[in-house]
Amino acid sequence: QVQLVESGGGLVQPGGSLRLSCAASGSIFSISTMGWYRQAPGKQREWVAIITSGGTTNYADSVKGRFTIARDNVKNTMYLQMNSLEPEDPAVYYCRMTTERRMDWGQGTQVTVSS
Repeated sequence: QVQLVESGGGLVQPGGSLRLSCAASGSIFSISTMGWYRQAPGKQREWVAIITSGGTTNYADSVKGRFTIARDNVKNTMYLQMNSLEPEDPAVYYCRMTTERRMDWGQGTQVTVSS
């Protein structure tokens, strides 16, 4: 059984920073592709960033240069460093774990950007 638990969300002013974490249970983290997604009210869930088991990263154009995805295979944890947060960034942020055989989602963590 895989469990993903996000943390680190909260309220931040425009231009501020937050670091999200996604802690994974189980033994397949190191071979999984991990990703961050977000969903704002009234909008579809959208992809934010992805990191493969080998450490290759890719970002949505809307966050490129501001967000950094990373993973620690010893701690079974993925991170999303979010800098220069903008009014368009508020959403519930979800982590996703993908292998050849399964896909799992976390419960999400709320990010609010407001002055």
